[in-house]
Amino acid sequence: MLFDPRPKTRREDLFGRDRELRMLKENINTPITLITGIRRIGKSSILSVFLNEVDIPSVLLDLRSLGTNYGLKDLYSILSKALSTKIDKFMEVLKGLSSVKILGNEIEIRWKGRDALTLSSFFDALNKRRVIIAMDEAQKFRGPRAIEILNALAHAYDYDRNLTFILTGSEAGLLYDFLKFDNEGSPLYGRYCFNLVVERFDRDTAREFLKRGFEEVNVDVEDEVLEDAVNFFDGIPGWLTFFGNEYISGNKKIETVKNIAVNLALKEIKNIVRARGRRYALVLKAIAEGEDTWSSIKRYVEKREGVTVSSSILSNTINNLEDMSIIKDYKFLDPVYRAASLKLA
Repeated sequence: MLFDPRPKTRREDLFGRDRELRMLKENINTPITLITGIRRIGKSSILSVFLNEVDIPSVLLDLRSLGTNYGLKDLYSILSKALSTKIDKFMEVLKGLSSVKILGNEIEIRWKGRDALTLSSFFDALNKRRVIIAMDEAQKFRGPRAIEILNALAHAYDYDRNLTFILTGSEAGLLYDFLKFDNEGSPLYGRYCFNLVVERFDRDTAREFLKRGFEEVNVDVEDEVLEDAVNFFDGIPGWLTFFGNEYISGNKKIETVKNIAVNLALKEIKNIVRARGRRYALVLKAIAEGEDTWSSIKRYVEKREGVTVSSSILSNTINNLEDMSIIKDYKFLDPVYRAASLKLA
């Protein structure tokens, strides 16, 4: 079903992404592949469909729950959960690891002490057969264990030829900052990776996606409503799916659906502001109101704060918002986030 809000797992439910799936298959032997794109663009769906179509065992780590100061216990909990869904495929490999216990349909991983599992030894064990290791929202690896993970990835890149790593990231700048391919001090310095950038639908594709989705459930929608949705949600599949799902669930007033989407985005922005500071809110609101140069944003923030703002701090704030794939060149990458930022106090 096209309007199912969950990540897609079958090609027939994944609209307009044949090119992306083909490119992933063409690069399946590249040691590291990145899938990047803004939130709700469909990275997780593309990855899931790809993993289900290729005849290679895979492990998918959902890293969204990793906190800023995560530890090995947190990381191995995610790894254990992922492996527990694939016990039958990795039984022989796991049995050979003294730090891993198989308890029915669950896996325990020792993360502390002499017999603790290391990522490098885990990758070496998996390397006995062809395996894809996928990591969703891999920018979450940034933190106190980052160098340990980078060392393990570099080791696997050089020595574990049967492994392919696929990393997704909705905050592309933070993902590149974690991997540091261009930093001489990084274990992955100079390594090649294939980067698949997932783009939004063009207008015709977005319109066709909505038409097909409504046809699936035998719901008629006026052309002007479709055009309004295409204009507002700007080809971002997640938001188009959100609109379609709300509409077929009985919410047929598009302005109401828009407001729900904006409030959802506003909640996400407020979480960022809570974690980063109120100045992020002011910068976002400045850009939402049309300030499109560094100097005009600086004047806007200073006027509202009543203080002289440090040039370096302001630059860091703007750069961080770009790294999080919220803005680029003083414009919002997601129009719903712009509408939400206008509502910031």
